[in-house]
Amino acid sequence: MLTRRSALKWLSGLAGAKWLSGLGDVSWAAGAATADPKATPAKRPNIVCVLGEGLRADEFSLMGNPILKTPHMDRIGTEGCVFNNAFVINALCLPARATIMTGLYSHTTGAVSNVQGDLPGKVAVVSDLLFEAGYETAFIGKSHIHGALLDRHWDYYFGFPGQGDYYRPIITEGAHGKYEKPRLYEGQYIDDLLTDRAVAWLEQEHDRPFVLFLWFYAPHAPFYRPKDLVNMYNGVPIPVPSTFNEDQSDYAGKPRAVADADNKIGSTELHDDCPRSLEELVKDHYVGVMDNDRNVGRVVAELERQRALDDTAILLSSDHGFLLGEHHFYDKRLMYEPSIRIPMMLRYPKRIPAGTRPNKMALNLDIAPTMLDIAGVAIPQVMQGHSLMPLAAGREDTPWRKDWLYEYYEYPGYENVKPCRGVRTERYKYIHYFLAPEEFELYDLASDPEEKNNLYGKPAYAALASQLATRLDELRRETGDHFQYRPTGLPMHDEVNNN
Repeated sequence: MLTRRSALKWLSGLAGAKWLSGLGDVSWAAGAATADPKATPAKRPNIVCVLGEGLRADEFSLMGNPILKTPHMDRIGTEGCVFNNAFVINALCLPARATIMTGLYSHTTGAVSNVQGDLPGKVAVVSDLLFEAGYETAFIGKSHIHGALLDRHWDYYFGFPGQGDYYRPIITEGAHGKYEKPRLYEGQYIDDLLTDRAVAWLEQEHDRPFVLFLWFYAPHAPFYRPKDLVNMYNGVPIPVPSTFNEDQSDYAGKPRAVADADNKIGSTELHDDCPRSLEELVKDHYVGVMDNDRNVGRVVAELERQRALDDTAILLSSDHGFLLGEHHFYDKRLMYEPSIRIPMMLRYPKRIPAGTRPNKMALNLDIAPTMLDIAGVAIPQVMQGHSLMPLAAGREDTPWRKDWLYEYYEYPGYENVKPCRGVRTERYKYIHYFLAPEEFELYDLASDPEEKNNLYGKPAYAALASQLATRLDELRRETGDHFQYRPTGLPMHDEVNNN
């Protein structure tokens, strides 16, 4: 069996890495001029990038959630921009975070799964580009990327590489390339601890503009709660998604790749990552969101205290979405809307009018270019995303993507979600599970936003399916996708439970 170590050993030989080798030194290959290329460090804004862990696009009172009250995160959107249609190109923690830091597809970096997760040293990350432009840089939270980003420059670092412990996290702290041994922190809820460090760092004197990455751990399984919120939502009824009982029909009309996926509420038994009921799952997830909100409020309050809030661009997003009972699933990975949709909010009043709500499709590929644009730093030509600032400024006539490529590769794996590629347009979604026997899904999102009716194989939609299959191949060519899937070496779910 391919082990985790051997998987990393052959990673360097992946086609994605081969594609990178042809780029030469991609670290500083500058491209299009930014909005303010003559800006000096003294004039540049501060940047705070807040990342949720599986935070859904609809988990805000701003977005009409009837249960959650999220005034602090809402403020970023009401006083800035909310992208109504924002997505990830790979709904899995590590590859999504690698994309955020690089502006590159998973197949380009080679960081394609939680196992195959190295970033080649020649690939620039946005924090290094900002540091070279005169920014102070800080990372606080969950990186997940192999090496925990410790090989990159940080003026301050307080983080951990992958899964944490809510009340006993082991965290590495350091500055300017010098790091202490990882230390156990006991007794305090992990995200409150992270925010303590973030506020303390903000309180320090800064003689340069700064960029702070504050990447929370909640709401991530096993969904432990802050001690003061253990009884939150007791007695509150939780709506049941209309697709919740699809498992009762064995997912009629859908591929076996969907029916056999092992991330189902109430029947998955996988260590402590096994929600027993919809109500338990949703309420625990919501409590994590509530803690996110109050910690965002603490950061905003500190910036206000310093009278620096309007001189700071705040970007709020998530590494992926999360299924909360849709199609009877939890977690992410699958290309269904709750899994791939993410929040994307941006507040910077000097360039973004309050209340902007673009409908064009934003991707996590766009985060790194957007941060560089805000800073007035040239965007490397090799980045595969685009700055969101024209859309955030209200310029809806900006030429923009009409479709994009999705990819997922972690298989075999604990939840047995088969690898797939797909294309999402403004109206349609086409999914290809490419392992034998190949299977497909096709949805008209305009008439079927909950993805109940798989149109693939129906004669009336044969031409559309063919067109989208061709477009999928074109997107792979356009993005330099020569990646060849290889098994992860992870155990299947039944192997885990039998050992």
